[in-house]
Amino acid sequence: MRRVHRSLVPLAALPLLLTALSGSLYGALSAQGIEAFWLMKLHTGNFGLLNLQPWYSSVLALLTLFVIGSGMGLLLGRRRGMKQPPPAA
Repeated sequence: MRRVHRSLVPLAALPLLLTALSGSLYGALSAQGIEAFWLMKLHTGNFGLLNLQPWYSSVLALLTLFVIGSGMGLLLGRRRGMKQPPPAA
């Protein structure tokens, strides 16, 4: 589980980070009166030639659930392992 989590979380984090940054930057620029509609396109999954808008929110939801689920699985597995006494030598 740890190997899968370690290899897939960076890939899952990229679209989540892109969405958070583009949305925050768009809001900050809009408050200053600067129109940056291209940021909203990125925020919603339109990457020019690659338009993922119909599926982007579902992909983000699945990635979020994966990151949370695998992290919780590792955390709970670690806690369960901590309660057991060390093996006798």
